[in-house]
Amino acid sequence: MEPTGIQLAGPLGLGFPEILVICAVFVLLFGAKKIPELAKGLGEGIKSFKTAVKEEDKVEEKKQA
Repeated sequence: MEPTGIQLAGPLGLGFPEILVICAVFVLLFGAKKIPELAKGLGEGIKSFKTAVKEEDKVEEKKQA
């Protein structure tokens, strides 16, 4: 038997209402002005991690050659 109605689930099985609640909690905890700063810091951290991984791969390739 198939479920009735539209059921959408994003990553980790979270639907729109759950994601909306999580976003509201972030706004309450950090404030609307602080969220862009947090996102920028997270983006820079991910970028530096990717750069470090690429550099590590280059070092391993030089060792093998």
